[in-house]
Amino acid sequence: MRNTKRYPVEGSNSLWQVYKTVSFWKVVKSFIIISIARTTPWLPVKNWLYRTFLHMEVGKNTAIALMVMIDTMFPEKIHIGDNTIIGYNTTILAHEYLIDEYRLGDVYIGSNVMIGANTLVLPGVTIGDYAIVGAGAVVTKDVAPYTFVAGNPAKLVRTLK
Repeated sequence: MRNTKRYPVEGSNSLWQVYKTVSFWKVVKSFIIISIARTTPWLPVKNWLYRTFLHMEVGKNTAIALMVMIDTMFPEKIHIGDNTIIGYNTTILAHEYLIDEYRLGDVYIGSNVMIGANTLVLPGVTIGDYAIVGAGAVVTKDVAPYTFVAGNPAKLVRTLK
């Protein structure tokens, strides 16, 4: 299971109440920074934007590819280790808004991890060091270190040790 904290809401669905849970101006700032970073080809600048303005932990020599979509509401809940590659058009979420509740969970992506293009990483997930996530995977639960997972939902393909 994912490590998320649940927050029940009453009345309209939780997304209609989004600005009770996160500042409108924070989302605007995050959206602008993420939009710039998504299309920035220079990795050091991209990582600097994420670290400086979004307060994300981004490790040394980490490569976040073109068009990666970082959570616009809670980017500070995303932690990425050293020497990791996040593939093109991947989405990393730290929140999910449901009908009767919303959930928040930190995402931990280890060092020396390779995440293939078009992957979706859900809130509250930890991806261990040296793991490989196949392109197009939907990561719904923790990925152990030194494993290769793929599919929707992501399942163990093989151990890498």
